[in-house]
Amino acid sequence: MFVVETYAAVRRFVFIEGKSQREAAQVFGLSRETIAKMCRYSAPPGYVRSKDPLKPKLGTLIPVIDAILDTDKTAPPKQRHTAKRIFERLRLEHSYAGGYTVVKDYVRTARIRSREVFIPLAHPPGHAQVDFGECVGIIGGVRMKLHVFCFDLPHSDACFIKAYPAETTEAFLDGHVSAFAFFGGVPVSILYDNLKIAVARILGDGKRQRTRAFTELVSHYLFQDRFGRPGKGNDKGKVEALVKYSRTNFLTPVPNAASLDALNASLEDRCRARQNERAGLNPQTTGERLAADQAVLRALPGLPFEPCEKRPAKVSSTSLVRYRMNDYSVPTAYGFRDVLVKGFVDKVVIICGASVIAQHPRVYGHVGVHAVPAIVRIRLRPQALPGAA
Repeated sequence: MFVVETYAAVRRFVFIEGKSQREAAQVFGLSRETIAKMCRYSAPPGYVRSKDPLKPKLGTLIPVIDAILDTDKTAPPKQRHTAKRIFERLRLEHSYAGGYTVVKDYVRTARIRSREVFIPLAHPPGHAQVDFGECVGIIGGVRMKLHVFCFDLPHSDACFIKAYPAETTEAFLDGHVSAFAFFGGVPVSILYDNLKIAVARILGDGKRQRTRAFTELVSHYLFQDRFGRPGKGNDKGKVEALVKYSRTNFLTPVPNAASLDALNASLEDRCRARQNERAGLNPQTTGERLAADQAVLRALPGLPFEPCEKRPAKVSSTSLVRYRMNDYSVPTAYGFRDVLVKGFVDKVVIICGASVIAQHPRVYGHVGVHAVPAIVRIRLRPQALPGAA
């Protein structure tokens, strides 16, 4: 089973770089049948993240190397350690029995990691920034906190925002799908902060271990994902400014709408109206500059992307499936069966094998253990009652 990153690399090699599947098979060392499969699907089924290779001989000595490199920062440039000199010291002073190449590779990576990188404040067309903001709204007469997905094209200052009841994986995915549809294309790259929905872990060398859901999104739309430095909001200053702008201009006073769909339709109209305005001292309107962005955006894929979180689950003895602290009923014939739960923003779909066995409106918030029986009575459908077909 190949990892999703391999799928993304092969698909980018074929669809973006314009190479043939035969060349891909040679470059990646895979069969043509495997390459053809990777071109048909965005991600492999049953994906399991791979682990970094272990370095048993060097692992315990990494703090020693880091200490040497840290000391070198204050030493004269001509008297700083080379990788070879560090290797020699490890053998003499710490009885290191490993090879030189492993030490050299780690020293090179550690030095690259310690170098400061500067990003110029220039925004070429076709690149985007994404972040979430928060606000308060009244939806259907209920005052609640809303999480606002903000999508900004820094070159033109064109924006797209959409409100959700929670900052979840499915909201993150749905925000991208909606933004791509709004602008009619996919950006070349998107800059993020290190939100947990996208980044499972920041590795020691600064690389990000992405979540499966985010990796599938990247593999499907084939944009380049970029990340700002932890705690450095200025790395994505445009979308940070959009979060504040939208809260002050689009969501003040406190919005009052019959439903989230009605609120989001209004927000989409505000985003379109903003394209007739001028940002700063720029003589062109946002809409006029948006044309340069849209000229670079890549076409939307032919196949749709499902903006949902996928979780395996098991049906209980009472024909219930738990998803995010809430129980959803299924027909009693599926008791104790393994199922797949797809959590969308507005619904929960439960699948057993290749069949959809139940679909319910999405419920947010924790119902509590003692409240479960009441919730069960509300959610039970006729087909989930004993004796039903």
